Amino acid sequence: MQDKVVIITGASSGIGRALAEVFGKAGAKIVVTGRNEANLLETSRQLAAQGIDNLPVVADVSVEADNQRMADETVRHYGRVDVLINNAGISMRALFEDVELDVIRKVMDINFYGTLYATKFCLPHLLKTGGSVVGISSIAGFRGLPARAGYSASKFAVNGFLEVLRTEMLHRGVHVLTACPGFTASNIRNTALTADGSVQGESPRDEGNMMTAEECAAHILKAVQKRKKHLILTRQGKLTVFLNKWFPGWMDKVVYNVMAKEKDSPFRGQNAEVRKGG
Repeated sequence: MQDKVVIITGASSGIGRALAEVFGKAGAKIVVTGRNEANLLETSRQLAAQGIDNLPVVADVSVEADNQRMADETVRHYGRVDVLINNAGISMRALFEDVELDVIRKVMDINFYGTLYATKFCLPHLLKTGGSVVGISSIAGFRGLPARAGYSASKFAVNGFLEVLRTEMLHRGVHVLTACPGFTASNIRNTALTADGSVQGESPRDEGNMMTAEECAAHILKAVQKRKKHLILTRQGKLTVFLNKWFPGWMDKVVYNVMAKEKDSPFRGQNAEVRKGG
């Protein structure tokens, strides 16, 4: 990673900020993007304090023109792009029958189209350097999660897009990694959207028992260095993907029961047995 130029979208907090620190400490020059200017500049200051060369670019990944500007400013400042990490993302939590369609549209715009736009404008530069495209996907891209219709749909779309890109780049020298962190302690559940588009504000899960953002970022760095195709993290994540492939009907029941027991579950006690913990 020494002197490589790494773009990380959604780097204002959580996994994005951790990725910036981990790749920066490995010697890379970091371009961080985000919509919230104050949070982004704070990330930039923290990186600079650690001696990490970085460039903050205020940008919204869901806006096509912002992604073009991000790529242009990176090349203007550093002259190249070696790694693009599509990290920016948002979640949602509401039953499909209750959710407003604009909520799903917003999630798709950020998670899927944001990945699409950023990759489109960085790919010409990555072809020159034989670089890497990384998509921060999710176990929800392999197994649909109830009350996360928009989130799961966006991650399934990201997985499909990256598979296509990896195949197209097979003989072009560009590495493509699909990274699925599993449950990781970050702010994505705090900022998740509810049925009407308002912010959830509080995570429904115990963040203390999850893998940290720093651990997640370290795994992703190693996967990029080894040019791996897939990275599925946590024992729970790997088990979920495996079991869902071979026992999808049984997993419907398992996943329902697990998600229905979340704090303030939107299932509203649809199943008395679940309410009693059965």
